[in-house]
Amino acid sequence: MQEARRVLPGGKVKGFLPMSQVFVVVCYDIPDDRRRTKLHTALCNYGTPVQYSVFECVVDGRRLAQMQRAVGRIIKPRLDHVRYYRLCAACQGRIETTRGEIETGGDGDAWVV
Repeated sequence: MQEARRVLPGGKVKGFLPMSQVFVVVCYDIPDDRRRTKLHTALCNYGTPVQYSVFECVVDGRRLAQMQRAVGRIIKPRLDHVRYYRLCAACQGRIETTRGEIETGGDGDAWVV
């Protein structure tokens, strides 16, 4: 597998996140349809749905905290389960998919082909 990288104007390399941002995979298991739909809608403000109940988000620390607060207002902790997986740049570069290009919730600067 090869990583697709290209240099953008200003010398920015496509495929790497700025140091202030983190790539977060959010997964959830929520038995209630209404809460699950509400959470899905809320997470669309922070990232891209890549599977049922799985989002990829590119956020800075402030947006991550904001997202976690939004999730906390929607879920019922005794019934619902939400996980946040933070991936380093090296790990993000190793993501494999069978759907072709990986889309992130950020400005589209993370590509793996």
